[in-house]
Order: sequence, then C-alpha cells, then structure tokens
Amino acid sequence: MLNLEKLKQTFKGEISLTDEDLDKYSHDASIFTIRPQAIVFPKNTEEVCELVKFAAEEKGLCPDLSLTARSAGTDMGGGAVNESVIMDFTKNFNHLIEVNQAGYAITEPGVFYHDFEPATLAKNLLLPCYTASKSLNAMGGMVANNSAGEKTLSYGKMEDYVEELWGVLSDGKEYHFKPLTGEELKQKMAQNDFEGQLYQKLFHLIDGNYDVIKAAKPKVSKNSAGYYLWNVWDKDRQAFNIIKLLVGSQGTLGIFTRAKIKLVKPHTHSEMLIIFLNDLGPLGKIVNTVMKYKPETFESFDDHTFSLAVKFLPGLLKKMKGNILKLGWQFIPEMWMTLTGGLPKLILMAEFTGDSEQEAVAKMKQAQADVETTYGLKTHATKNAEEEEKYWTVRRESFNLLRQHIKNMHTAPFIDDIVVHPADLPQFLPELDAIFKKYPSLIYTIAGHAGDANFHIIPLMDFTRADQRAIIPKLSDEVYSLVLKYHGSITAEHNDGLVRGPYLEKMYGPQIYDMFKEVKQMFDPLNIFNPHKKTDATEQYLLDHIRTD
Repeated sequence: MLNLEKLKQTFKGEISLTDEDLDKYSHDASIFTIRPQAIVFPKNTEEVCELVKFAAEEKGLCPDLSLTARSAGTDMGGGAVNESVIMDFTKNFNHLIEVNQAGYAITEPGVFYHDFEPATLAKNLLLPCYTASKSLNAMGGMVANNSAGEKTLSYGKMEDYVEELWGVLSDGKEYHFKPLTGEELKQKMAQNDFEGQLYQKLFHLIDGNYDVIKAAKPKVSKNSAGYYLWNVWDKDRQAFNIIKLLVGSQGTLGIFTRAKIKLVKPHTHSEMLIIFLNDLGPLGKIVNTVMKYKPETFESFDDHTFSLAVKFLPGLLKKMKGNILKLGWQFIPEMWMTLTGGLPKLILMAEFTGDSEQEAVAKMKQAQADVETTYGLKTHATKNAEEEEKYWTVRRESFNLLRQHIKNMHTAPFIDDIVVHPADLPQFLPELDAIFKKYPSLIYTIAGHAGDANFHIIPLMDFTRADQRAIIPKLSDEVYSLVLKYHGSITAEHNDGLVRGPYLEKMYGPQIYDMFKEVKQMFDPLNIFNPHKKTDATEQYLLDHIRTD
C-alpha cells in the first residue's frame, strides 16, 4: 500500500486524496474503472524528478507503487488510468513556450491542442497530425500515443513531427533527446552512466536483430502498436533517433516534460467532395479511385452516426458556433433523408487542397467525374466553408454524440482503431461484416479515415451485464485475427493501453514481443512507469477492470 505520509514528506507539490478527484481520475475515455490512491500535480521538472526517485526508493516496500502521467485523459484504450499515483500535467505543465516562424513550437505536455492550434495558426503554421478529438486532447497524450488524424493521409503521424524531446527516466533525472549521427551515438555509448548504458543496450539490441526488426514493421500507412524499434537505427545513413521509440511509448519508458514540434504551412484553399455510398462492397475500389487525385484528407462516417447527428442536432449546432437558424437550415436535406429512410450506408468526405482556388477545384472535379462515371454514385461538391464544417462536425463529434446522449449504455471503444491496406478493403470489409452479424445485439457506429483504410468502430454496451462484458475479449480476438490475416495493425493511432496490450504478442510474434520486454526492462527495470500497458498487459487484468456501472 502506498505510504501517503512519506509521499507528502517527499513531494512538496500539490496532492489530492479527495473522493471527488479519485473518482474523476478513475476514468479516461475508455471502458475501464481503476481507482488511484493519489493524484499529484507537479509544478516543475524538479518535482517530477522527486516523484520518480520516491517511487524507486519505495518500490521494494510497495511493489504496486507506480506513476502514470496524464494530460487531458482522452485516451480510449485505458492508457491514462492506474491504481497507484496519477500525475496530472494540465494544471501546471501547460505552457506553450514558443511558436517560431522558422517552423516549430516548444510545448509542455499539459497544453491543450485547442490552445496550441490558434497560437500556431496566428503565424500561419499548423501541426497537421491533430486528431478528431482535437477540441479535447492535449499535447502530452498526442506524443505518448503517436496520435494521428484526418490529415495524416498527406502529412504523417506525430512521430514525424517531434524533433526534440525532454523527459525524466527511471533514475530520476531529466534528459534531452534528439537525433544523433553515428559519431554522436558512439559518444553517448561511451558515457559511464545510466544514459550511456541505455544507449549501449538499445543499440546492441537493434543492431543485433536489424533485419528481423525491420521486417516486423507493419506494412500499413500508420501504426501505434508496440514499441517502434524499426524506426530508431538507420544503418545505411548511420543515424540513431531514440525519439522514434519514445513517441508512442505511452508513458511506459519515462515521463515527458517538454517537446519541440515541427510545424507546416497549411494550404490556403480547400474543396470537399461528398460521396454517398449505399453498398459497402465497392468501397475499396472507390478509395483507390479517389486517391489518384491526392486528397489531403479522406474521411468517412456511417448511417448510424448520421442519424445521431440529426437526432441530437441542437447539441451539434452548438459545437459549430454560429447562427443557430442558419446552421440548422443546412441540415434540412439530412433530416429529410432520415425521415424517409433514405440514408446512405456510408458518407465519404474527400478534401482537396491547393495554394489557389483553381488548383483545389480542379482536383475535386476530376475526382467527382471519375467516381460518378465509374461507379454511378451520387456525389455533392460543398458550396462553402460553412457546409464543409457541417460534415466535419458530424465526423469529429460522432464518438462524443454517443458518449453524451445514449442513456443506460456506454460507448465501448475496444476494437476502435483497426487499419489494413486500402487495396485489401474489398475482401476485408465483407469478412468484418460477417463477424459483426454474429453479435446482432450490438449497436455501433463506424467512422474513420477511408484513405488510410483506418476505421473506428464504437459499439454501445451495457456494462452492468456480464454477458455484454464477455463479448469484449471474444469479439476483439475475432476482429484482430482478421486484421492480422490482412497484415494490418490492431491500432493505427490510439495506441495499446489496457485494451490492446494483451494482443501485442499475437500481432508481432514472440520474438519481437520479447524484444519489447527487453526495451521496457532497459528503461524501467523497477516497472515504475504506467504498468499494465504494452508488455505486461494481460487479458485478465483487462476483464477485471471493465467498468460495471
């Protein structure tokens, strides 16, 4: 049991032990309830170091003592919950230190993205791998999860934008991480200290298994499962970048305190093509057709999501911000489709951008003509930015609509982030549909990144029922087996957390999984950082902590 008196003596910062806070931090956006013993709010790096040293010293007396870093708590896999100590970074580590016109920002982990983005846009710069939940999440979670979103199709994931990283490791010291040349790596490994030994061990593990590790990299557009060993050491270029491992490690290897983030100049014009699909059969071919015209984003949401948007229209209009009557008028066609039963099965949103209106319009019209001629589908070119925003709001708010408005049932994101290769969609989707037909009681929505073949499937479940909870491991195993049959990833952008960690060995095989364990042992030999994720996740722990209210 955590020695609270000793924690209070050692840690001089703010500690909360109130039932209200312990209840609040028992949840993130996942299906789990895990009540912590204490919430701490470190004010600076020195206090983070104090906490890590305290945990290391007390670990022998309290084997379950651990630290979980938390920013916005929007993780859908259970990555931000823990039964020991939660470290909240939003209260004090919430400074956007710099936005530089040269194309980068330096930020602390507790900065909310909805504050980060306006500051970058003020200098005509953007972090393009923002998520659909960008109004809610924070920068620490985006780095820890290797987040991605609608623009990842063109711009890549968070791992492509973290240029430098500062963090506290298990020896209780803060380190500065950046890409190294071969010569700089030799200098690091020559250090006779914890950092030097860490670089030595990591280099020998990767270099000694180089071909096996490179072959293990998932052959899909994005992946956030496991530790990204294949991205660290480039033997041909003699370049070593430990940041590629730390991004996406979900707080299991250390605690981030600051990051330097690359920014890009956004395109000035965009045009959106809406494609209404009544039959999912040709989806894969349609995706491949549209991709020829290089959309910057290519998103989708299903008829369930569309119906929810119409049903809860007042709340949706508040999210859109503007004249309620004017905005409501834009939804007349959708309301009519809902009333007449004419909703399409899937709505595709392809956004084409350029540095001039003519460039964006030309791309959109070419794609529209090809889709209509080849497939005979109904399409719609949006008329203005307000109409585009209508579709974006439905897409981005689909999960929140479920979470906020359906009584006596909870959203259950446990198979919510699968990804395969777009070319495999014509075969993959019918097999996925056949799996879901085995569970006729499940209500679910599908939204996602059609261009990446990355889909978010969110069922509604009654967690008070044991039979509903029992579906979770069974359906997970069936869906993940199908994903792996097509050489996909069990999580494209949401990371492993508690919910997918037990399936990492299934995805990568025992050899790579054992290397993941070695990495965890190198960085965190006492298992201080965010336990029960990645390599020590188990199905039993998952089942024991599914919420029951």
